[in-house]
Amino acid sequence: MIKALNTFENRIPEPITLAEMDFENPFYEGLTYNAAARGVWNIVHTGMLIPESNQVYVCAQGCLRGVVLTAAEMNAMERMSWVALREEDMWNGEMESRVIEGTRHIVEQLEVKPRCVLIYLSCMHMFEGCDFKMITDELSEMFPDIDFVECYMIPTMRKTMSPDSMMKISLYEPVKELPKKNDLVALIGSNLPFDKASDIAQLIRLSGRRIWDIADCDTYDEYLKLGAAPLAISTLSVADTSAKQLTRRLNLEWLKLPIYFNESRIDSALKELGAKLGLDGGAVDKFIEESRSKAYADLKKARAIVGDTPIAIDYTAYPYILELAELLTANDFHVERIYSDSFPKDEGECFERLKEVRPDIKVYPTIDPAMRFAAGAAGAAGGSATGSDSDEGEFLAIGQKAAYFTATTHFVDIVEGGGTWGYQAISRLAELMIDARENPKDTKKTISHKGWGCESCL
Repeated sequence: MIKALNTFENRIPEPITLAEMDFENPFYEGLTYNAAARGVWNIVHTGMLIPESNQVYVCAQGCLRGVVLTAAEMNAMERMSWVALREEDMWNGEMESRVIEGTRHIVEQLEVKPRCVLIYLSCMHMFEGCDFKMITDELSEMFPDIDFVECYMIPTMRKTMSPDSMMKISLYEPVKELPKKNDLVALIGSNLPFDKASDIAQLIRLSGRRIWDIADCDTYDEYLKLGAAPLAISTLSVADTSAKQLTRRLNLEWLKLPIYFNESRIDSALKELGAKLGLDGGAVDKFIEESRSKAYADLKKARAIVGDTPIAIDYTAYPYILELAELLTANDFHVERIYSDSFPKDEGECFERLKEVRPDIKVYPTIDPAMRFAAGAAGAAGGSATGSDSDEGEFLAIGQKAAYFTATTHFVDIVEGGGTWGYQAISRLAELMIDARENPKDTKKTISHKGWGCESCL
């Protein structure tokens, strides 16, 4: 008897529930898969944040394809250059000289000389033991008016430090310490512009201080003014190592204020920031109360419109998605799925609380190679990412990967918090959930754009 075969049968990983999950790394990590949701920034996008800079990638031609296409898609090819490595470069003793001569030739050919050149070495240079400092020292002697910055494109080393973390270190490397200006606060570590309506930005302005944000810098001189800031604030853990180095190198204070969704943690962070800015405690308490009331009122409005729509959340949208799931659950939203391969260690208490009230929430990996079948199965099953939960209906997704895996057209298109923070982040999310419910998107087109918020030629 001939039997029709289902391409997707038994290929998609079975989810685990919160009740079954081992916190904080519930899944085995081996060969990895990258979903076709491209809004997360890569090292090319991040390096482009430095104004009046040029990037030089020195790597094999196969690796060059990705970075060149990234620059082309964001209409920034005039700021992208490269030196292709050859097999003989691994044994002919010319590794350093090829980088130096290639970069020299590129700089001399540029019509407008950059103020800064980011040189990206690759895995081959690490295997070879290439002397990066010697390279930048020689280039600095040739071009004393240009800052040469050591950058890395070495995904094979991601077990020691992620490419994003390494790029955050390089991003501020040219900045030198300047005489401090006490009215300046630097917001660092985010690829995206900090929302001027965020709780952090509002308190800074309330204190009479100005904000330094790399996304607001139009010139290299404005970028270098980071060196005058006595206080730096970061909201993403990917910037921790960079921030620690800046505290030593630029003699500044560092305040880490993650994008929390837990009320007590938001309140504590705001009070800590208020004290650091010298604000009156009563004024900060009033600000917190008003912001909190607005956030919960906005969530109530969103619940009335979203209704019982099942919700899926992924880790690319916000860092603390268990806290987000707990907040939404407490406000009567129906969170059904979480897409993440691991969770921040300090979400442990939240995990235990959420597990008590919603042990049935399903958790899926995103990098398991079998997840490459998920979106296809969703399309075949009419909206469900596995075909087994079709009774849940079309999802409202928070994050591009959740949208991809659930094959929904109703999703909140956001990456790394979108520059929001605090109770304002909750209010903004509520607005975006309403929009997602009422205005379906062309999911394939939207999530195919590289670098959320960057210009795209697509």
